[in-house]
Amino acid sequence: MIVQDHSLVNDFPAYVNRIQELNLSDDTFHKMYNEYHELDREVRRIEEGIENTTDEYIEALKLKRLNLKDELFNRIKQA
Repeated sequence: MIVQDHSLVNDFPAYVNRIQELNLSDDTFHKMYNEYHELDREVRRIEEGIENTTDEYIEALKLKRLNLKDELFNRIKQA
């Protein structure tokens, strides 16, 4: 199974500089950014078969990751 890279800089390459700036200057963004990447790592480990779980759990993680990505993207656009 090919596991996609959902890092913010991969999904939003036009905003790499803004993401880096916000990550360094905005504590709330930094915390959300770290939470997003922790979720993404957990999802990737499950998708790669390194960890096992239920379908419901992985879907809940993906939904949480998506909602957090939306929040982060809104902050990126507003900066």
